[in-house]
Amino acid sequence: MEPIIRVQDLGKQYHLGGPVSAYSTIRETIMDLARKPLRSLRKNGDASTIWALKHLDFEIAPGEIVGIIGRNGAGKSTLLKILSRIVEPTEGRVELYGRVASLLEVGTGFHPELSGRENIFLNGSILGMTRKEIERKFNEIVSFAEVEKFIDTPVKRYSSGMYVRLAFAVAAHLEPEILMVDEVLAVGDHRFQQKCLSKMHDVATHGRTILFVSHNMGAVSRLCQRTILLNEGRVVTIGPTAEVVQLYTISNTLGRAEFLQPAAPQKAMNLRRVAILKDGEMRSEVGYHESFSIHLEYEVNRALAGGNVGIGLFTADGTCVFASGDFDAHPELLEMREPGYYHAEIELPAQWLTNGRYVVQVYLSSGAGTEIYDTPEALVFTIVDTGTPGSKYGVRRSGVLQPILEWKTKRTNS
Repeated sequence: MEPIIRVQDLGKQYHLGGPVSAYSTIRETIMDLARKPLRSLRKNGDASTIWALKHLDFEIAPGEIVGIIGRNGAGKSTLLKILSRIVEPTEGRVELYGRVASLLEVGTGFHPELSGRENIFLNGSILGMTRKEIERKFNEIVSFAEVEKFIDTPVKRYSSGMYVRLAFAVAAHLEPEILMVDEVLAVGDHRFQQKCLSKMHDVATHGRTILFVSHNMGAVSRLCQRTILLNEGRVVTIGPTAEVVQLYTISNTLGRAEFLQPAAPQKAMNLRRVAILKDGEMRSEVGYHESFSIHLEYEVNRALAGGNVGIGLFTADGTCVFASGDFDAHPELLEMREPGYYHAEIELPAQWLTNGRYVVQVYLSSGAGTEIYDTPEALVFTIVDTGTPGSKYGVRRSGVLQPILEWKTKRTNS
């Protein structure tokens, strides 16, 4: 089967303070001319450069859902911008066979002064759809985006959540052969994220191709058949999603005893610290027979009507073990969360998780989940085999949990 996307020796170089490129705007050209006398006074006349991407080679078949993962600055968004024809590559070649729809940031391709209705027709026209084709999909798009009441309102008045819902609905429903989605889904609430993931799966079953950039390894694992791992602008590996996610997760956080983040007073809620604690000491390894706690610290910078703080525990391949929110024990926090610095701990019992590596993901969001403030995959820890029941006889157990349950067994004569 011929690929629908072919990338050959792709590279993208950015000049930091260097000369303007052939694609600069008039304003950039004028500013560059104004800076030239100043540049001539510098000792080093050569502009510094950075390669955002270097020597990328891969092919994607029609109908594939491919994840693109990597740390911040790995080149994920740059790659999608090149594939979406928003940015020109510095070197190499890209071949695309089909119409491309991109959702790279909130409201990409929307005109803020136009209404939701007008933007649907505008985006459809850009994708090469006829007016009849757009009209046929119009009601389905509006219903999916849940913006019926605001469809004739200029989109500049939409909330970020409404923007994302409509932008995704347009991109997914107007039948592009290739759909590219960046991290924008993190802006929507959890229910809508699940709705989008289901829609992307449906789109792919109809033979269309999806490239999905995300830091949510659970979503990548559920949706993508293959995944590309990028690091510093280069491909580390391409392969089955479970293997690539496990490699990324372990290399990304292994050996880090705690997650730290600076203060951010501009955010309503901000995660500051996450750590695995055993008897007050930070640990990245815990014995099967030991209980331990996950310790969280976060700041609330303004009073919130609600606000969720929760964790998700995942295996290294992205399987969800459980999710828990602080409102399970403190439902009053869903009503109001006052400003301040908060500490929270979640106790995990001994003899519960099976041996292996686990990922702690933390969620800070608004009360209804319409805005997500933080959702890092903060830590990886290991449950170490310290002599689980049956292990000395070579008994191996499947499953994520390995609890010691109470069995009542008795012997009778019949």
